[in-house]
Amino acid sequence: MRFSRISKALGVATVVALAMTACSGGSTGTTNTSADTTKVITAFGGEPQNPLLPANTNEVYGGRVMDLIFSGLLSYDASGKTVNEMADSIDSTDSQNYTIKIKSGEKFSDGSPITAKNFVDAWNFGALSTNAQLNSYFFESIEGYKDVSAMAADGKTAAPTAQTMSGLKVVDDTTFTVKLAQAESDWKLRLGYTAFFPLTEAAIADPKAAGEKPTGNGPYTLKTWNHNAELDLVPNPNYTGPRKPKNAGVTFKVYTTADAAYQDLLADNLDVLDGIPASSIKSFQKDLGDRSIVKAYAGNATLTIPSYLPAFQGEAGQLRRQAISKSIDRNLIIDKIFNNTKKVAKDFTSPVIEGYSDSVPGADVLTYDASAAKKLWDQANAITPWDNSTFTIAYNVDGAGNKEYVDAATNQIKNALGIQAEGKPYATFKELRNDVNKKQLTGASRAGWQADYPSLYNFLGPLYGTGAGSNDGNYSNPAFDAKLKEGLNAKSTDEGNKIFNEAQQILFKDLPVIPLWYQAQTGGWSNNVTGVDFGWNGVPLYYNISGK
Repeated sequence: MRFSRISKALGVATVVALAMTACSGGSTGTTNTSADTTKVITAFGGEPQNPLLPANTNEVYGGRVMDLIFSGLLSYDASGKTVNEMADSIDSTDSQNYTIKIKSGEKFSDGSPITAKNFVDAWNFGALSTNAQLNSYFFESIEGYKDVSAMAADGKTAAPTAQTMSGLKVVDDTTFTVKLAQAESDWKLRLGYTAFFPLTEAAIADPKAAGEKPTGNGPYTLKTWNHNAELDLVPNPNYTGPRKPKNAGVTFKVYTTADAAYQDLLADNLDVLDGIPASSIKSFQKDLGDRSIVKAYAGNATLTIPSYLPAFQGEAGQLRRQAISKSIDRNLIIDKIFNNTKKVAKDFTSPVIEGYSDSVPGADVLTYDASAAKKLWDQANAITPWDNSTFTIAYNVDGAGNKEYVDAATNQIKNALGIQAEGKPYATFKELRNDVNKKQLTGASRAGWQADYPSLYNFLGPLYGTGAGSNDGNYSNPAFDAKLKEGLNAKSTDEGNKIFNEAQQILFKDLPVIPLWYQAQTGGWSNNVTGVDFGWNGVPLYYNISGK
């Protein structure tokens, strides 16, 4: 968000660097020896959805804060390459049994020592169902996960029968072992993700307090959190890792609209903005000159249509999903609203991830064809008539371009299918995500994915696996789950990616979400900063930014 690699690793899924090009941005990635490291950087942000706990943060606004105030065993550099943070070594001979050694002498921001037990306890806390952590699914590979989770093998809820996972063992202060339920050669690649960060004993004893004022081990520490206004981060003096801050802190300013943020950027009242508003997408490169950037990253945009909506269940539901997909003219929206800064989706992943294919069978369902869409809709009505309700797409107003593209898409759906369709606005991303997580949507919702780690699996398992933490639409298909497991257990990168693309064929039939386009980050920075670059996942490398 979101690795010394094992031989035969399925997880040697590095970002394809050639696909990540900056269209402009003179200071991008530069190092200025005369830079002002005493400046506090102001950055665009939003109110995190939840208290700041590693296993309960799975959205972008909270994620960017967590990645700065915590460090995992690994981190990812600008190109997606893994770098050791807390890990001294992560070793395995069979991709199932791992020995992890952490660096000695490391401390949390409060000065308390970091030991192997802090990792093991944090992972057990995150996995235990009674703690209701959104990222618990990330621990499902570890032996004993089913005993601590409330999910049985058949996908139904069940009471936990243990408090800790049997696959985790503390050896000594700097060593712990992990046993997975099966060999998964990309597992190591995940260990830079938020869910795998360590926690203090105090945080586990009082997670409510820790979520409001977390004690982390990253390059920064959270000084103040003025809810719905700003989050102030200052350098952590105890941090010794590779992401040493080149500034005196980062202040995330919470904006209600991207337009307001852009105006602040133009006035040099905001230093870094990721996500140019639709109203300025055609002019921002001219406005900002070499202080602007367009850069492809490991992310996509989709529409989620929940499986719990009666009209979208069964055969009729499948036909309706296909009809809606074929009624959306993605090329026109990208041209008119996003000024061709995005590319039409051809699968459920991202072109900048190794193993990507633009020719997965079934992808023709993404091709715009209004006539074919109407025929599919009529076929669905012959099975179960539409109740003449309005088809809605929920979106957050505080996101750049959301209203504009949702209005365009619903207008296209209305014209192609002859039904009522409109956007359903939420004031903030947090409010939208709350209804998504509570499974209270009454229609579709805009969605998307910003990769947690560079792997095809990360675009599939966490979103569409049965019971997965980011499975917004409650999708479940045993055949798809089996393909995921088969891909994870593959003996080579190519073999695993081939199987994951076979799994996508199932998704194209079921369409739990409707892929729209691949993301490219649009952004800019003020006249007051230098050293700006955006990472492989589209997030600014805040720690590398300095004042002029």
